[in-house]
Amino acid sequence: MKRPSSRKCKRRDLRAFKYPIFSLVAVLFLVMMMSLFSTMILLPLFMQQVLLLTAFASGLALMPGGIINGIIAPVSGILFDKFGPRVLVVPGIVLMCVALWLFMGIESDWTKGRIIFIHVIMMSGMSLVLMPAQTTGLNQLPRHLYAHGTAILNTLQQVAGAIGIALFISIMTSGAKDYMKTSPDPTSPQEALQSMVAGLHNAFLFGLVLAVIALVISIFIKRTQAPKEVSPEQPATAKI
Repeated sequence: MKRPSSRKCKRRDLRAFKYPIFSLVAVLFLVMMMSLFSTMILLPLFMQQVLLLTAFASGLALMPGGIINGIIAPVSGILFDKFGPRVLVVPGIVLMCVALWLFMGIESDWTKGRIIFIHVIMMSGMSLVLMPAQTTGLNQLPRHLYAHGTAILNTLQQVAGAIGIALFISIMTSGAKDYMKTSPDPTSPQEALQSMVAGLHNAFLFGLVLAVIALVISIFIKRTQAPKEVSPEQPATAKI
């Protein structure tokens, strides 16, 4: 008796992808989370290994971006109700593209203040994207799929974070190895730092490509409304 019901729940989870805007938001979430979590790993590595900051100082350097994210999030909710998702999502991803493009020029002589400034730009763009995009995707779903849609997006967030971290670290490591192959003095500590910087260039370039893909997806996102349909539980109650 229990097995058929569990299978039905699984089918309902996948039915959320029948709605095009939700599917676009799911892909957008996947791309955005990969960029976000990977940046949260790459920047502390750079600050600790290249700028020689402590782990505590590296965490404090990322705090302003998190604070700005928390401040802008409720404001973006108010703007979302007035203007819809596209007015927020597209400029937000543009800010992310600008930040990643700036991070592509990262060098060993960068100051902590410069990293904080660019990170604030990136988190400002992120706060304009995530909440409006998630709300837009869920708004298209019928009521009985709300919980499943939320679960799907939460799962994608965790999966994208894991994939993004592994992928970006692999790209950075590969770029560092390629740099050391052409280095005149591979045993020099300074060359080791430069190899990491070269690897970060490749990683942030890949992040910029993902952000551009997200920008293209965001163009097709529009205000949605849940379809008018009767919940599957209601007919059974009416018969009784």
